[in-house]
Parts: sequence; structure tokens; C-alpha cells
Amino acid sequence: MGMGIHGEPGIWRDKLRPADEIADEMVRRLLADPVAHKSERVSVLVNSLGATPLEELFIVYRRVVALLKKEGLTIMRPLVGHYVTSMEMAGLSISMIHLDAEREELLAAPCACPFWRV
Repeated sequence: MGMGIHGEPGIWRDKLRPADEIADEMVRRLLADPVAHKSERVSVLVNSLGATPLEELFIVYRRVVALLKKEGLTIMRPLVGHYVTSMEMAGLSISMIHLDAEREELLAAPCACPFWRV
């Protein structure tokens, strides 16, 4: 858990666990992280590190949605896919940002690059 994109050590190593259990821990850690400007609207990125297929990312995203709804948060502009990857690296990352009007406008700004199109 917590391994870096280039293989940097994480916070723990263990046997494979169910997707919901991993998502629970990741979201719990994200919600515990202090942020300067909390809001009820967030954007979430569930990112494959390279080898994790889209179907498995959506299994995790399903759980993330349920957990954030339970906390009273609304997900805007979710991103699920291969965004920041390393050659065939197993695993995924979850990122979350609290939105204000400016951040939401920036996420919707026109863009065209290989893995991000608006």
C-alpha cells in the first residue's frame, strides 16, 4: 500500500486483499488528510499504474462512490482509466481534490492530449 510509480517503498506489504478492503483503506486515508479548503464537491481519479485493467478500476470506483456518498460528498468529473502509468506495473492509485468554482472550471477546460480529452 502506498508504493510509488517508480517502485518506491510503500507503507505496508501484505498478501492480496479484496478490492473493497483496499478501497476502504485508501479512501479512509484520503478523508483523514487535512486540506485547506474542504467542500462537498470533489473530483476523483482512479488510475491504473499500468497493468490493472479498466474493469478492475471500475470495481474500485464503485466502492469509492459508495464511501464518498456516505460522507456526504458529491463526485464531479470522475476520471477512471490509465493516466499515470509505468510499464506493466500492477496496482492503482486514487486521488481526490475538493472543488471550488475555479477548480471545477479548470477541470472542464478544453484539452486534447493522449489520455485527457475535454
